[in-house]
Amino acid sequence: MSSHHIIRDAQEPALIIANGEACSFELMGELLEWSPLVIVLDSAIHRVLELNIKVDVLLGDFDRNFDAEKIREEQYPIEIIHTPDQIKTDLEKACDYLVDRGFPAANIIWATGRRADHTITNITNIVRFREQLKIVLIDDYSKIFLLPRTFEKWYPAGTIISLIPVGEVSGITTKNLKYPLDNESLTIGYRTGSSNEALEDGIVRITYEKGDLLMMECVDI
Repeated sequence: MSSHHIIRDAQEPALIIANGEACSFELMGELLEWSPLVIVLDSAIHRVLELNIKVDVLLGDFDRNFDAEKIREEQYPIEIIHTPDQIKTDLEKACDYLVDRGFPAANIIWATGRRADHTITNITNIVRFREQLKIVLIDDYSKIFLLPRTFEKWYPAGTIISLIPVGEVSGITTKNLKYPLDNESLTIGYRTGSSNEALEDGIVRITYEKGDLLMMECVDI
């Protein structure tokens, strides 16, 4: 799993490796194969080295157990970026880096599981980059991304689909979901659209008028 240099097109999603629960080797290998740039956050670098994953950028505040020379030797060539700003998380800094580099999209793994505060922050911070970066958080159980105002996609019947508002989302209307919404609102902590599903094989359509609505495509393993 050492090579990801199949594509070098900046229009393809970059890959960010955070420091939550690891995903399967199969999923990681698939994403590495198609990623033109791989960024690892400093807190995960030792786990990445153990798996013999080749990365392009190491980014973080490097506040513990950091040996730059050893990492350069094992990962050459690699760009090491020190980002000591404590106002933003390392994941936010990685997204900023991709925006500055002109990448339109990013897949993020190891961003869920382990510490709950990190998981919640990583998921909800998707909305911060709404206009700059298309972000998909991926683990073995779900894909999480921010919906555009109008969303259409073909799904097999029974596909688990959860709609999670960040704050309040209004004017939600759905088609081909088992539990439909008709110009309704969802509010985090009060009413969400968790564990809905595609009613039948075909296009699922979701529209909403105001707010930030996350889609979670889920699978039970």
